[in-house]
Amino acid sequence: MKKRSFFSAIVALSAMGVLLAGCGSNSADSSKKSSSSSNVKITAVGSTALQPLVEQAASDYQKDNSKVNISVQGGGSGTGLSQVQEGAVTIGNSDIFAEQQSGIKANKLVDHKVAVVGMTPVVNKNVGVKNLTMAQLKGIFTGKYKNWKQVGGKNEKINVVNRVAGSGTRATFEGAVLEGAKAIKTQEQDSNGTVQKIVSSTPGTISYLAFSYVNNKIEAPSVNNVKPTDQNVETNKWKIWSYEHMYTKGQPNAATKKFLNYMNSSKVQDGLVQKLGYISIHDMKVQKNASGAVTNK
Repeated sequence: MKKRSFFSAIVALSAMGVLLAGCGSNSADSSKKSSSSSNVKITAVGSTALQPLVEQAASDYQKDNSKVNISVQGGGSGTGLSQVQEGAVTIGNSDIFAEQQSGIKANKLVDHKVAVVGMTPVVNKNVGVKNLTMAQLKGIFTGKYKNWKQVGGKNEKINVVNRVAGSGTRATFEGAVLEGAKAIKTQEQDSNGTVQKIVSSTPGTISYLAFSYVNNKIEAPSVNNVKPTDQNVETNKWKIWSYEHMYTKGQPNAATKKFLNYMNSSKVQDGLVQKLGYISIHDMKVQKNASGAVTNK
């Protein structure tokens, strides 16, 4: 009797061991499954001119891709390029080619062009100027002209607001307008949104903005009698424009590539890009290289 009880106990313990082993296996499988289904994080930092487009596209994208968490921040093109080069962020947003930024090893980065942005001088609505020649515009930003009366406006002091060093918007504007000349030392701002507010509220002020930031509270004058419109950018009739780049350090991983493909999809290019005031890369009749040379497509 005692022998039979002992044998029964052995069998029971063996069965329990098998059950526990099975539970351990299920737990490991569950942990593995949980790990494989965890969220993917993508961080995009840089250009404030590109920021509204990427923010909205990311928001729309995440509705159908709930396991992808996309964080979008500004800071300027220089910041975006330096941080993606360091591997601190997934994507570096930039208004300029990586080759144009000091300290950036462009051959280590991969360029993904997602839109084109037109940039325009903007003035306070009360200065009385609707058109400037390119020479006048250059003269204002180099300090040659100090009163709006000198360029056909009111008898009012010109207040220049520039962008900070490292800004892609500044690099684009100065490349097209100053042609190597040095800008005067003046107030500098690092955000399109801040510039928009200063120009609208401060008499005599001039600066420059991406088309997407122009509203009815400020004036965007013609330059050489050419209006700042998408159609004029597409043919290079309007000279102040740049690509919007989303750089990755090397080839992007699968999740990032999928999001970048979404940025180039017809849904974004034919919808959101135009809605937010950008220009689709698919609509451009010309192309520009890192040296600024423009050729027909």
